[in-house]
Amino acid sequence: MHAKTDSEGTSIDASWPPRSPRRPVYYVQSPSNHDVEKMSYGSSPTASPTHHYYHCSPIHHSRESSTSRFSASLKNPRSLSAWKHVQLGRGDDDDDDDDDEMDVRDGSKANKIRLYLCLVFLFFVLFTVFSLILWGASRSYKPKILVKHIVFENFHYQAGNDQSGLPTDMFSLNSTVKISYRNPATFFAVHVTSTPWELHYFQLKIASGQMKKFTQSRKSQRKVVTIVKGSQVPLYGGIPVLVASREHLNTIAVPLNLTFVMRSRAYILGRLVKTKCYGRIRCSVTLRGNKLGTALNLTDSCIYQ
Repeated sequence: MHAKTDSEGTSIDASWPPRSPRRPVYYVQSPSNHDVEKMSYGSSPTASPTHHYYHCSPIHHSRESSTSRFSASLKNPRSLSAWKHVQLGRGDDDDDDDDDEMDVRDGSKANKIRLYLCLVFLFFVLFTVFSLILWGASRSYKPKILVKHIVFENFHYQAGNDQSGLPTDMFSLNSTVKISYRNPATFFAVHVTSTPWELHYFQLKIASGQMKKFTQSRKSQRKVVTIVKGSQVPLYGGIPVLVASREHLNTIAVPLNLTFVMRSRAYILGRLVKTKCYGRIRCSVTLRGNKLGTALNLTDSCIYQ
């Protein structure tokens, strides 16, 4: 079948004489909007006349065909159902895209949380290492303690009664002890306390005294003087030397031990990093009746632990 233009069709009909019956010539044209509406309401293609000729230009043919196809798709229920299916499919795709965006957001939040946790963990690790370094460095700066001397001011030995009324010998003593304390640390101060300073005759305690606590700044030293005394201490015959020399107390010689513990505490990084140092000191000294008021050197008579 060969399509011809309007001018060619007119010239053929006018010039050729009628002949024996021939095949009719058909021209194909896409139906217009009006024809589409008729077709959608039940008109069949066989009801249309077979010898009608349609004349149109190629440009009108393309425009009308596209319009008719779009109108037919709107009139056809199957096409509408397919259109709805496409729209629903697009809606599902949008939901999937939203879910993907939410997953991406949740993933980014999780990554941020992991990053923050890693940073906090790294900070604690570095802080712990730094604290250990400071603590280790502070251990090398132990305080220097030196017992200088002791002075026995006076003592009294007499008969008396204890708290229960039992007769026994009573002893009173008054003395002072001087020590030197030095803090060699270059970057921290120390807080110093001590246990009571005590004088013993073997296991019998005859005098004691408490040192005042203090704070020693870095790279400095001081002299500390503490009073050690005892008043009306019952002896129960515990010091035989005194019993034998009751009439000549200026000739007595009583061996005694001075004991105490120095506690030094340094706060290097606030309360978080601190170091402690304990120094146990024991000094041997002799109480002599003829050395009252005289400083007895203890520099070489003490044991430091």
